[in-house]
Amino acid sequence: MEVINTKNKSLPAMLLAKVIGIGVVVLVVLYVLSQSIFYAEPGYIYHVRTVTGTEAVVTDVGYKFYPFGRYNAWKRAMTVQASAEGNGILRKGAFNAESESNQASANLPPLGIMFLDQVDAHAEATVRFSIPSDESSFLKLAHEYRSPENLLRTALLPAFKETLQANASLMAAEEYYAGGRTEFNSEFENQMSNGIFLVKREEVVVKSNRTATSSANAALGTDQQQYGEDQKTVFQVKKVLDENGQPKRKSQRFIDFGITVVSALVTDMRPNQKFIERMQLKQKASADRAIAREQRVQEEEQRLLAIAKGEREVAERQAEAKVEQIQKTTEAETEKQLAITSANKIKEEAAISKDTAQINFEKAKIEAETQRTLAEAEAYQKRVILEADNALAQKLEAEVRIQGLWAEAFAKRNVPTNVFGGGGTGAAPVGNDNETKAFMQMLTLDAAKRLSYDRQITR
Repeated sequence: MEVINTKNKSLPAMLLAKVIGIGVVVLVVLYVLSQSIFYAEPGYIYHVRTVTGTEAVVTDVGYKFYPFGRYNAWKRAMTVQASAEGNGILRKGAFNAESESNQASANLPPLGIMFLDQVDAHAEATVRFSIPSDESSFLKLAHEYRSPENLLRTALLPAFKETLQANASLMAAEEYYAGGRTEFNSEFENQMSNGIFLVKREEVVVKSNRTATSSANAALGTDQQQYGEDQKTVFQVKKVLDENGQPKRKSQRFIDFGITVVSALVTDMRPNQKFIERMQLKQKASADRAIAREQRVQEEEQRLLAIAKGEREVAERQAEAKVEQIQKTTEAETEKQLAITSANKIKEEAAISKDTAQINFEKAKIEAETQRTLAEAEAYQKRVILEADNALAQKLEAEVRIQGLWAEAFAKRNVPTNVFGGGGTGAAPVGNDNETKAFMQMLTLDAAKRLSYDRQITR
């Protein structure tokens, strides 16, 4: 019975010992697990080292086991940025893009650069790098730099600064603000990805396209002599070429470790205040020239408008004169055609009249010929008759008519009512019939003498 009691009293101690043992084992297991398991976040690459001296590269997401080793988290993409936020000034609308800026990104104040024409400026730029994901390249990178901070501080940041400053020395500030911004950004990305161009700076004398002349010598007129103001000295940066004609480059150190440039952007450029004032003066001068040019163009347009207006008025007058000339020409041509028509008509009428006259002439000629023939026939007949009776019938007819005329005249003579005679013997009074009779006899004798015809018929 006593043995049994002893055993009953030792059970709690045994249970406690077992619980303590289990707890210790659990703690050991938890410690081992805490020192050998980690969770791989997305977007990271992990460099794992174990107590056995082996290395591994973890790229998958999830829990990973490393027995009593160590690991470093490398973000797949790292950013180097120069902006106003890096200077402690948070502009309106700006924000921090990376919460792990001490490991995966570097945020710098605006970087001071110097353009080719000795104009200094503060540039804001952003470059994003992608680290290699294959095991050999990543281990080579991890062995060289050991941590992301060392990579940023010793490789990416110096390359960023050097490339941005070297890129600025290829272009003048005026050229940049006159339209070379895109070329500047393109060259910056090119040099970040492929290496910095090796260049040499040369002093070059450039001739202006506009020849400067002087008008001081009046004897030369417009053919003045050149006096050298058409030349100026400028500095040019030329790329050094190799034997194949390709530009030589200083390679980026990080490229040897498989790091690539995802993007390179120049987001802002702020020149010094003196350059801004000079640019403002140039803008004002350019604006004044543009206004003067527009005014000159306006004056030229006004001149051309006046010329065009005068030409239009002249053209209108010429058109009116031409219309009037055409009208007069048309009227003259019409009158001419009418005159020609009238002349042709008269000509045709004359021709018709001529033909008619010719016909009438021929007709008259025929009629005259006929009349002449008839007259000749009649004359021949009369001549034959006259030759036959010695024209006795005509002579008698003439005598009869003569006598008839005298008789008629005698019958119609005025006879005085009272006739007084003289006292002489045998004297008749004036105006008696004897005087008339004697006068008539004298006239008859005279007529017979004139006729002198023979009343005998010729045999």
